[in-house]
Amino acid sequence: MTSDLLQRGKNIKLAIFDVDGVLTDGRLYFLEDGSEFKTFNTLDGQGIKMLMASGVQTAIISGRKTPVVERRAQNLGIPHLYQGREDKLVVLDELLGQLNLSYEQVAYLGDDLPDLPVIRRVGLGMAVANAAAFVREHAHGITSARGGEGAAREFCELILRAQGSLEAAHAAYL
Repeated sequence: MTSDLLQRGKNIKLAIFDVDGVLTDGRLYFLEDGSEFKTFNTLDGQGIKMLMASGVQTAIISGRKTPVVERRAQNLGIPHLYQGREDKLVVLDELLGQLNLSYEQVAYLGDDLPDLPVIRRVGLGMAVANAAAFVREHAHGITSARGGEGAAREFCELILRAQGSLEAAHAAYL
């Protein structure tokens, strides 16, 4: 973890996550009846909860739309959910207007080309370890974990560490 990433993480007020390839391993599972399911990592969920408990707001922006993601957002208490939105930069601008935040106060974790405009615009734009190479080239940082395998937890803990609240988040469980 570089000092640049920690510096970028200090003023983050909103953390945004992509879904497929970030909160999941990127695989799409379709059942015969046309419904789909996804698997989520519990470590990531705990990281998001710790981040919210520290006062950082959270959001999900996904190009796909599924009830499974809505249920996951509800389970974690993520208040801002945008699904079926291909132009993520437009969503970001809407959200910043709602929350009265600047780009520098936002962190984003993504993995593929539709995430890139947001990654390049925000204060802390990161890619998961198995993100598309072009996305990794343009991100401020890359997680060591792959999408769906703890990358979101790593991202959350980076922000918590940068803001000096990781130890308190951990101490709550001692």
